[in-house]
Amino acid sequence: MDNSNNASFLRTLCSLRWLATAGQAVTILVATWALGLALPQPPLWAGVAALAVFNLYARWRVGLERPIGPATAFGHVLVDVVVLTWMIGWSGGIANPFGSLFLVLIALAAFALPLAWGLAVAAACVLGYALSAMFGLPLPAGYFDPRMLYLFGVALNFLLCSVVVVVFTTRLAFSLRRREQELATLRERFARNEGIVTLATHAASVAHELNTPLATMTLLVDDIAEQSRQAELREDLDTLRELLVLCHERVLALAAPADRSNAQEAITVQEVLAQWRLVRPDVQLQRNLDAPMRLRLEPGVGHLLMVLLNNAADASERAGRPRVDLELRVASGQLLGEVRDYGAGFDTAKATLPNTLYDSGKRHGMGVGLALSHATVERLAGELWMQPAQGSGARVGFRLPLPVAEETTS
Repeated sequence: MDNSNNASFLRTLCSLRWLATAGQAVTILVATWALGLALPQPPLWAGVAALAVFNLYARWRVGLERPIGPATAFGHVLVDVVVLTWMIGWSGGIANPFGSLFLVLIALAAFALPLAWGLAVAAACVLGYALSAMFGLPLPAGYFDPRMLYLFGVALNFLLCSVVVVVFTTRLAFSLRRREQELATLRERFARNEGIVTLATHAASVAHELNTPLATMTLLVDDIAEQSRQAELREDLDTLRELLVLCHERVLALAAPADRSNAQEAITVQEVLAQWRLVRPDVQLQRNLDAPMRLRLEPGVGHLLMVLLNNAADASERAGRPRVDLELRVASGQLLGEVRDYGAGFDTAKATLPNTLYDSGKRHGMGVGLALSHATVERLAGELWMQPAQGSGARVGFRLPLPVAEETTS
């Protein structure tokens, strides 16, 4: 059992221990005043006080968030065994119907502790029950028939054990479901990241193949532009050349992450928006005037912003309203961004951001952009979300922590 499970088990044990402390106190009062049993008060109340004080320490110990091993968990259960042995021994020994509470401790240990430690708890409980049976004080006479008192005690003990088992198993089942969800998320991330690594390897190979054709196309465009005498054609050729240069830079950058001596340089927000406008000249971009245009972003964040802008542009163009709104701010050492499109919107009950490779909602999409964006956001300990926009369209926002050196805005 790992540290988180041990801590969860001790927290549950602390909750149950408070229940046991209150139950023991009430039982002493009822047995003494209502049933007329002449029980030894000082040792019994001393046992209740010792259990309460230890539980305060246990809560403090769990709250420290220090490593908790199975030996520590066994020690906590052993304290419960000792106190229960003490209480049973001073209140009737083997004639006490609450002696079967030792079985509850064995069940709790069997559920939560490794096999060896669970067997150790079982051995301690057997020893405690034997000691309370051999050396326990006989149950004194009271106002009612001893046999009837024992039967009522057995019924009450059954009810108490049922409550304890239900509470513990419910919390354990919840903890197991949460752990299964965490494992499923980790498996999904692992599969996605493995696909990203494979994609990066393939992209580096394709980059070498595309480098030469792109350079050749750039030269051809330059030759055609020099020979052309039409102004409109020359403008189109200039735009085409800028796009080819952009593609050539992107191809060269594909291999940069694998080469530490040629690491990708940071890119400013202004450069990202300039590249996007070059690719999507027909889409109107509205941004806040105080956006940090000179803020330097790592390539992954620049790619995230580019993907969100392209997706918003695609949605707006399909709806016949080619417009995208962008809001960027820096606050409290974080980059806060939101991209709004004017498309058809989405069903709020089915709103999800693709988190896996090749899962695209667009007809001709590759299903790679948002998966890479998710990986970037997770790597930087950020957040990505989607909300409906007022009127029509959708708003996709993100939050990313920034290093102190990158908090300069324009």
